[in-house]
Amino acid sequence: MPYEIQTNNRISDEARKRSQSLNGFDYSAPAELFPSRSKNGRGRVKYKRFDTAAEAIRFAMEEMSQSTLLGAYLEVDEARFGVQEIRSLYESAAYPLARRTTAG
Repeated sequence: MPYEIQTNNRISDEARKRSQSLNGFDYSAPAELFPSRSKNGRGRVKYKRFDTAAEAIRFAMEEMSQSTLLGAYLEVDEARFGVQEIRSLYESAAYPLARRTTAG
């Protein structure tokens, strides 16, 4: 197995373990959202602060484009959460806000 694939698998495993231990996550804590840098330097979404992590997660999952979300991270209480963890927090039964319904 090439080194790059092993590294990606290890990162995925770590993200999966961390998201499983997010049961005590505080959705009401203040949060900062750092989108990925755009290649052309003209990305619309910039660093944002939110009163609650739940609002930051909702913004990331419902308002940001998939390309901007890729590489973004959420910081809550000095802990960083990547895209997979943000998605897990959004899909969690503990998520306190209403989710956008999908048409179709």
